[in-house]
Amino acid sequence: MKPVTVSIDIPQTPEQVYGFLDVMAHHERFTDHYLTDWRYSGPGRGIGSCATVTAALGGTKTDVTIEVVEADPPRRIVERNVSAAGRRLARGTYTIEPLRTGGSRVSFMYAWARAPLADYLLAPVVRATMRRANHTVMRRLATELDHHVSTAGS
Repeated sequence: MKPVTVSIDIPQTPEQVYGFLDVMAHHERFTDHYLTDWRYSGPGRGIGSCATVTAALGGTKTDVTIEVVEADPPRRIVERNVSAAGRRLARGTYTIEPLRTGGSRVSFMYAWARAPLADYLLAPVVRATMRRANHTVMRRLATELDHHVSTAGS
């Protein structure tokens, strides 16, 4: 299946964005509209940081294990996602680029490496559902970053 990518431009620097995204527990704050019941393991940040969540999308629920497997501060974080009892394997990649006008462009790409047959048969619906959910993630990330940076600066 083709990957799904969403992006947003925000006023924070790449270092501020990366510092926020590097902490696994912060992800709960902007994804809890469809990822719930967060259980953490491993370090709180960086490679090896891990969470198991319940994903509720498209009328189905499944547990997903999310583990940070690559980090390139302040530009990129790659997560490995395993769900559907191991039948679905994907990577979620956050890319943070500085904007010439200041701030950052944050992109998130979800790419399937392996998926259950139903995902392939319903690929257009699955991709549209992921795109919609992740657009919401980006808007909520921008709000959480505003709050986090303004609180940290006061």
